[in-house]
Amino acid sequence: MRNRIALFLLFVAALVLVPAAFAGEGDMGGRLEAEQGGQTVVLPVLKTEIEADIQGDLATVTVTQTFANPSDEPVHARYLFPLDPVAAVFEMVMEVGGERIRAQIQEVKQAERTFAKAKSEGRAAALLKEHRPNLFTQDIANLMPGLPITTRLRYVQAVPKVDGEYELVVPLVVGPRFQPPHAGRPPAGGVQEHDDLPPVAGSWEVEQLPKYPPAFGVNLPAAIEPERVALSARIDGGVVVQGVASRTHSLDVQALSERVRTVKLAAGRVIDNRDFVLRYRLAGAATDAGVLAYRDARGGFFSLLIEPPLVPAEADVTPREMVFLLDCSGSMAGLPIDASKAFMVQALVKLRPTDTFRIIRFSDSATEFSEFPLPATRQNIARGLAYVESLDGEGGTMMSSGIEQALAPPTPAGSVRIVTFLTDGYIGNELEILSLIKRRLDGARLYAFGVGTGVNRYLLDEIGRAGRGFTRYMDPTENVAEVAAELTQRLQSPVLTDIEVDWGGLAPAQLHPAEIPDLFAGGSVRVQGRYARPGLYNITVKGLVHGREARLPLTVKLPEHSADGEAVALVWARAAIREAMGELATPNGMAEPPAFSAVKQRVTDLGLAFSLVTKWTAFVAVSEQVYNANPSATRTLPVPLPMVKGTQPGAYPNQAPFTGAAGPEPATWLGLGVLGLLGFWTLRRYAPVNAGAGR
Repeated sequence: MRNRIALFLLFVAALVLVPAAFAGEGDMGGRLEAEQGGQTVVLPVLKTEIEADIQGDLATVTVTQTFANPSDEPVHARYLFPLDPVAAVFEMVMEVGGERIRAQIQEVKQAERTFAKAKSEGRAAALLKEHRPNLFTQDIANLMPGLPITTRLRYVQAVPKVDGEYELVVPLVVGPRFQPPHAGRPPAGGVQEHDDLPPVAGSWEVEQLPKYPPAFGVNLPAAIEPERVALSARIDGGVVVQGVASRTHSLDVQALSERVRTVKLAAGRVIDNRDFVLRYRLAGAATDAGVLAYRDARGGFFSLLIEPPLVPAEADVTPREMVFLLDCSGSMAGLPIDASKAFMVQALVKLRPTDTFRIIRFSDSATEFSEFPLPATRQNIARGLAYVESLDGEGGTMMSSGIEQALAPPTPAGSVRIVTFLTDGYIGNELEILSLIKRRLDGARLYAFGVGTGVNRYLLDEIGRAGRGFTRYMDPTENVAEVAAELTQRLQSPVLTDIEVDWGGLAPAQLHPAEIPDLFAGGSVRVQGRYARPGLYNITVKGLVHGREARLPLTVKLPEHSADGEAVALVWARAAIREAMGELATPNGMAEPPAFSAVKQRVTDLGLAFSLVTKWTAFVAVSEQVYNANPSATRTLPVPLPMVKGTQPGAYPNQAPFTGAAGPEPATWLGLGVLGLLGFWTLRRYAPVNAGAGR
């Protein structure tokens, strides 16, 4: 009888104590202890919910971040995270305890002072700052044990058309950044950028790039909590929605109607170690051009979407000098370099007989396969393939040396130079690279191919723009041969060149981009602008198709007032900010102080007028209630990140000396201890009975 009672108690303990003990881990990821400066610390944990509401080709995305403190002491938390480079972040709300606080947009220095004051007073606070157009930090003050703090961000963006399908990218992971040794040292008589976007000289403000947080598998245990992110989307196409899919994640897709689809992750929640990419098609949508417009007290805004016409195959083929520039730095080791090799196999065997080619690899320095461009003969291609196969990923990322090597020599007479650049973009001196491309391009076209699961999309997109080409991305965890074959098909002449718009009587203002790029098959380009007078206008889009003039007449209706559609204004403002920031990288190097000051003022004014996070405007939220009685003794700790899927620990060579181990919550140990005691007592009581029975 006593044995039955003991076994029953053991069963009850297993049912009650263990689930209760592990409930905290299931909800917020448990407890991660690490060593910092000889002391044991418990790092903050985070879970993220992302919801995308897509209307045609405009998306409003809500990002909910819930921070929790599994230790028994207050902490301040810092989270480094990515967003899409074109995301217009226009709202933030913080929730803590019973409070719900709408964040205020302020100039970044003022926002930092507001946050610091709240932090020193023991109030809960959140500060959202942009460090790159695709790199943000969320600082949380006075995160108390057992009292999570939730921030809810909202942003809008246009969904670009890529290779015939609309593509929404939700970045989920920040890769490492290589900072060249010379960065931050102003050259004689010039201006050099420091560790962040603003160029610096003399007494200019200098803001360091946030220190990369500890990473699972690098300086923390590899056993990351597997359910950090949930993601869902609703697509309302306005027309029939087709082909909803993702190459990066398994999806559960439901059709609410022909025009509406809902999407969620098939796994429910996932590790945030790779970017999420969603693609869809809209049947029956306009294939040439379309206009969205919005007007409020700030004025009128419009967005013109241009897509290329269907044209026959090009009859006259211009000889090309095909330059392949391969990033062979340490962050490319493993899957990324293997994917680059697969791409090169496809690209080399598809060279035209009239082409010549060069192959350049760079890491700490740049070296070239041949001394001069080689004709695309069968023998030369075989030699090139053998050279590519011998490459590996190691060393730093001296990207400028590779670009100089690719663009400095004169282009062969009668040829057009096409540079295909394969990289993950893991550098910190973006402006220097963009300035170099503008200075050296000289009629060439530069196609940027991002290789990786969490690449630097800001840099890659800007390289495609500055290089008058395009940008595509290759996930090395996919079927790389299939993806490489698709991408190499895009290495062709543009479909529509020399695009301009005859605006008739519309008289638009502040158009972005100022210079319309060429259009490629399956792509699109969006022109943003402002209008003063509502009404009907006739405009004409003009361009050249294989050297022959093409025209597209359109009738545009611009409203007097708008009840909805503010996303059009926000997308315009973000495009204006992007254009302004691009002015910092000039062909002659970094912008001089007067030009820099003018850009800073313009961007700040746009951020304040449209309530957008920019380089010089930030969101800050402060609680009414004081939560921490001793804020001055509270340390600031990072939220750890996963290692980018497909990379290796060697890609993170200069990480902070964090060490530690993941472990259960204290309640878990209590539950296990109770179970152990009950089990020991049961065995003690049970053993004599068995012994007696045996005798």
